[in-house]
Amino acid sequence: MAIESEAVLPEQGDLSAAVALFHGLSDGTRLAIVRRLAHGEARVADLVEQLGSAQSTVSAHVACLRDCGLVVGRPQGRQVFYSLTRPELMDLLASAETLLAATGNAVALCPNYGTDIGATTTDETKETQG
Repeated sequence: MAIESEAVLPEQGDLSAAVALFHGLSDGTRLAIVRRLAHGEARVADLVEQLGSAQSTVSAHVACLRDCGLVVGRPQGRQVFYSLTRPELMDLLASAETLLAATGNAVALCPNYGTDIGATTTDETKETQG
């Protein structure tokens, strides 16, 4: 049974916002920040302490999430408290966890985006063989 692709697939322009959303979430530090903010507001200093990352790194990732419209800052005196803009973000991440559980290690083993830490890159392989 064939499915007509024109009726099923959205136009490329319709995907650009989704691509930007997933790109904004494609970093482990940003995901850790989102998970932390799911439990309530936090300052950059709080995130630095909890994530163990440099202040400049955390600030850059918070700025990315803010620019994507996923995080908002609430100034209070000289401090800014960050929170998630939409609770639906946690629904999206929960769905991703469900999908990962269903696919097992398939995503982690992906040659393009996998998380196999023990694997060497093509350049590293060339250096050791060269």
